Amino acid sequence: MPKPGQRFEPLTTDDEQRLSTQRAVIERFLGNDPKNLANYASPAGKLGLLRAVLAAKVFDPSQTYDLQCMGIILGDVFVQKMKWLWRMVVDENGRDPCVKVPGSSIVLFPLTMISKRVERGEDVDVFDIFNRVAAVSEEKAKAADRLAD
Repeated sequence: MPKPGQRFEPLTTDDEQRLSTQRAVIERFLGNDPKNLANYASPAGKLGLLRAVLAAKVFDPSQTYDLQCMGIILGDVFVQKMKWLWRMVVDENGRDPCVKVPGSSIVLFPLTMISKRVERGEDVDVFDIFNRVAAVSEEKAKAADRLAD
């Protein structure tokens, strides 16, 4: 749910560049294998890459930026699979990417969905995170629609 004082804006060209730069940190693990690149085009392929990077423990818990780059890929899966939208949330803390469920007040912050779990020493199952967050968000959006009727 949005907090008081937050506003949401479409991504600017600079924002798009920032996300592309962060994606590249993770996409480098695809190599130049055409099969990997083709697989990565699907939501399951993106989650599979994240799972492989996590399983290999490529990043340690202190590498917050790199872990948050993984969150950008997770956000891309929500956008691709669920048709949700990348937006920038602007508040007193600055300007950060988020994923918004259209027509609702539901806002996700995928940058930290992986990093916070890794930093706490938890095992991270990106397929489970995606499935649970998508299901709960869809249910909340439907409930809000029913209340609005």
